[in-house]
Amino acid sequence: MFTLNDYRIFGLNIKSKIVLPEAYEIHGIISEFDVEIELNPPLEDCQDQFTTDNYQFDNGRFLFHVPETAFYSITSGTQITITPYPGADEAKIRLFLLGTCMGVLLMQRGILPLHGSAVVIDGKVYAIVGESGAGKSTLAAAFVRVGYPLMTDDVIAVSLSNDSAAATVYPSYPQQKLWEESIEQLGLLSHNYSSIYQRINKYAVPIRSQFCREPLPLAGVVELIKASEPEPSLKAYNRLEGLHVLNVHTYRNSLLHLLNLQQWQFQSIARLASGLPVYQLRRPADGFSAFNLVDQIVSLTNKKEVVIS
Repeated sequence: MFTLNDYRIFGLNIKSKIVLPEAYEIHGIISEFDVEIELNPPLEDCQDQFTTDNYQFDNGRFLFHVPETAFYSITSGTQITITPYPGADEAKIRLFLLGTCMGVLLMQRGILPLHGSAVVIDGKVYAIVGESGAGKSTLAAAFVRVGYPLMTDDVIAVSLSNDSAAATVYPSYPQQKLWEESIEQLGLLSHNYSSIYQRINKYAVPIRSQFCREPLPLAGVVELIKASEPEPSLKAYNRLEGLHVLNVHTYRNSLLHLLNLQQWQFQSIARLASGLPVYQLRRPADGFSAFNLVDQIVSLTNKKEVVIS
């Protein structure tokens, strides 16, 4: 586990003392790094660092504790330090590193993280957000199956221009996390993939050939909702509704108050909502409709004008 590796994640050059098989490794000489991931020797008990909560903010550091796994410290958007428990599952350590820790680090750097998946259609990014279990990753995987590149899964890194509402999405890791049922419905075989630590029915699915490695403009956000209707339906939100969607689906939004970033986040999503189309896509709760939903979204992107009054 102790090593030095260089990676490119969310547009950032990262030097890591742990191997990140999920990420793209940088080959060649890198003169400057944006982020360093440090690894301390295992500590018998990290819980003494906390009082009643597994999240704390202290002197510019965000402290994050996962019982029986690791203690994480994220500082100023430039450094993550991991102190694992003895014998902790390395895949689980990486899961929280590449998820919650990266989400916090992006916030510290002024990059808005949304919770969902993002795909590329005609050179532009469309974000798919929604509640847990809505089918975001499955829908993104269906896009990949029919030839559309994946930009990111789970954390969507959105960087806004300094002088406009234009936004750019940066690629994350060439991998998806899919439940066994979704894998089978997509025509894949679960035994070809590794389970995500002890969650035996959820698998890490590599997306190498169909992964977009370059940042691209964000063209729209689709909120995916499970519904009782037998057929999918799509509608455009107005700006106020779009603002609400962006707020609800900001990644780890419950941590914003600890980071004292509520005002920054609101200003960011307000700028996005002012010029970015946001849609609601309702899908049938029963049956498998992912490929039909792909057609719905692709058809939407072919429209020349979008009204978001």
